[in-house]
Amino acid sequence: MGPGEHGLKRLIVTADDFGASESVNQAVEAAHRDGVLTTTSLMVGAPAAADAVRRAKTNPGLRVGLHLVVVRGRPVLPVGQVPALVDSAGQFDANLGRAGVRYFFLPHVRRQLAAEIRAQFQAFHDTGLQLDHVNAHNHMHLHPTVLGMMLSVGREFGLKAVRLPYEPGTGGALKPWTGLMKHRLRRAGIAFNEYLFGIRDTGAMDSAALKRIVGALPDGVSEVMLHPAMGPWDGMEPEAAGFRHEDEYKALVDAGVSAEIAAAGVELIGFSNLHPQT
Repeated sequence: MGPGEHGLKRLIVTADDFGASESVNQAVEAAHRDGVLTTTSLMVGAPAAADAVRRAKTNPGLRVGLHLVVVRGRPVLPVGQVPALVDSAGQFDANLGRAGVRYFFLPHVRRQLAAEIRAQFQAFHDTGLQLDHVNAHNHMHLHPTVLGMMLSVGREFGLKAVRLPYEPGTGGALKPWTGLMKHRLRRAGIAFNEYLFGIRDTGAMDSAALKRIVGALPDGVSEVMLHPAMGPWDGMEPEAAGFRHEDEYKALVDAGVSAEIAAAGVELIGFSNLHPQT
């Protein structure tokens, strides 16, 4: 049976921002070992990336993907090689709209962006981990330029699956972009989830929210996205300051959530279990 077949519910449970801090890494490891977490997305240039890789290698059942960072973070390449992408503090733009316009319209910015995306794929490859999937911080792979580079560069690094950031009921503003992404992924022979849950509840994916989502899962392949951590950390993004990281970790190890998954007949998987859609 394949993705979308009637009566089959399959769920990828993903923790983003692996490598952001040891607090995040500890939560990811424990949520996989003691809970329902199947997958995580690694920020290769983040401060605790090396610690994240070490933990991943001691938990071979944890699927690890690349969390591309092209906004609200630091580049992997030296700042001198990507001056058009960063500010005076060496940070990517925190304004997603402004960054998107520059990535689309300015050739010299696009050249540096392509180099940075390649460097992040290379950094993941150098960890020795198997690439389960790729997505982007703040869903920036919805941007056609970023997606195109992700696909063209990723092909060289064994890219086989990408997150589709489509959550039913979140409004129509993103539908043209998710529709275009779906078309491009199919054409490229890349596997993807059909639904993503956690956009509406970003930063507030507690046990009640996770049980509600699991209990109402549609048939097909869904992904639920969380941001667990054991507590706050230095250097946390201002945009994530209000996230309930500890509650999200507790949801992942909640026996009630696990029971809800079992009762709903949901199969827990990773992206590597998927096949391209036609």
